[in-house]
Amino acid sequence: MRTIDLTPLYKSAIGFDRFAKVMDEAMRAEQGGFPPYNIELVEQDKYRITMAVAGFSQDELDIEVEGDTLRIEGTKAKGDAPRQFLHQGIAERNFKRRFRLADHVKVVGADLQNGLLHVELEREIPEALKPRKISIGDSAPKVIEAKAS
Repeated sequence: MRTIDLTPLYKSAIGFDRFAKVMDEAMRAEQGGFPPYNIELVEQDKYRITMAVAGFSQDELDIEVEGDTLRIEGTKAKGDAPRQFLHQGIAERNFKRRFRLADHVKVVGADLQNGLLHVELEREIPEALKPRKISIGDSAPKVIEAKAS
């Protein structure tokens, strides 16, 4: 059993309540292992989720971003004629997979090639939040001395 009580984080840490909430939700989310996926760092601030969706066409896949959650859903179309399998190793079941996006991460594109769905992500930090250099100078208030006459 994986039950961890994160309540002390809510009481004793200022500003970590969102982190505790995310951890709590992550531990509750049981998504299973289908379909398998990779999360790759392509270059600094650019990421790619690659998901194995063999047997799904572009029309059967749905990608949606709502708030800070990326949802990828596959709904297999019902075939007209029933098929009789002697062995079925390719899963053709519907799926829903959710990913929590970090702050300032945006989905910039998606592509389906050879049974792999590639979702491109990029972190765009606003200019106001980027680190900036502060020059060290004479910032003390200047006092002009009065001349005695």
